[in-house]
Amino acid sequence: MKIERREIAVRDLVKQYKDDGEGGVTGYGGKLDIRPPYQREFVYNDKQRKDVIRSVLEGFPLNIMYWAVRPDGSFEVLDGQQRTISIGQYVNGVFNIDDLYYTNQPDDVRERINNYKLMIYVCDGEPSEKLNWFRIVNISGERLTDQELRNSVYSGPWVSEAKRYFSRSGCAAKDISNDYVTGSPIRQELLETAIKWVSGGQVEDYMGLHQHDQDVDEMWSHFQAVIEWIGKTFPVKRPNIMRRVGDWSEIYAEHKNRDLDAGALEKEISKLLSLENDAIQKQQGIYPYVLDGDERQLHLRTFTNNQKNGAYERQRGICPNCNGKFNFEEMEGDHIKPWKEGGLTVVENLQMLCKACNQFKSSN
Repeated sequence: MKIERREIAVRDLVKQYKDDGEGGVTGYGGKLDIRPPYQREFVYNDKQRKDVIRSVLEGFPLNIMYWAVRPDGSFEVLDGQQRTISIGQYVNGVFNIDDLYYTNQPDDVRERINNYKLMIYVCDGEPSEKLNWFRIVNISGERLTDQELRNSVYSGPWVSEAKRYFSRSGCAAKDISNDYVTGSPIRQELLETAIKWVSGGQVEDYMGLHQHDQDVDEMWSHFQAVIEWIGKTFPVKRPNIMRRVGDWSEIYAEHKNRDLDAGALEKEISKLLSLENDAIQKQQGIYPYVLDGDERQLHLRTFTNNQKNGAYERQRGICPNCNGKFNFEEMEGDHIKPWKEGGLTVVENLQMLCKACNQFKSSN
């Protein structure tokens, strides 16, 4: 991988500067993609962009920016988009500093702005090399998310198309998944979720494989299928809980071909949520639990060692189920009245059973 340090004057940076809204922002004589279509939108507030210009006017150094070389020899901004756009906007009269637009500045001040040098690191190499480097450098300013870094490395028609569905405020994916999935479209978190779902977690491999595809039909179809299945299987929406479930795609893959009774599932979910105790420490685990019965999904509150030690002494090490005598390590704490039936995790509802008896009780 080749990393080259360059000094770029503002006059060269803003040459042929063009902001085409959702179409992107370009500059550097048309050779620099300042905001590729997959990138987040401009997020600096008025004070932040004015601070950038004040730094330029005072000759103070801005933090290092990072560009990536594209296969055709052009460049795209990896880090520094917000500062670059702030400069481009000021020179093009979008905002003023102390009531002075760029065109109102004295000739010597405009010349000082034009001659201001930006420090740029330009990276060229294989996608895996660039991604590794981008992750370990100390990126400053408005930090990029992991997915924004991947987007820069695997840029191409596939990523640009993916943004239409997953990376804009009010995008189609957000509209259909808002009750079940968390994450910001603008920060690429929703797109990252969609790629994880369709790839089984192999995000970078999937992006590399599809980098030059012209559509995202496979990912969009899979995302829609998962969301439709959730709505059909769990018709009662509880966004505050359902958004925390996690990998819905994994649950979908395991249970999509089962003949499930949505009414019965909802009845069980409502019952578990209505239990008058705090045994269930992870309510979002109720959804996978009603499908597979794995109590580990619920993170059930357990009896403390002190409580179990006390019960063991009261029982004198005898299992009340089989009447055998056991060492403490051979026994487990058990709810006399099962927690599913409203049994509390309190001393009065605790007994120590030998492991064999406890396992038998749990399986029946």
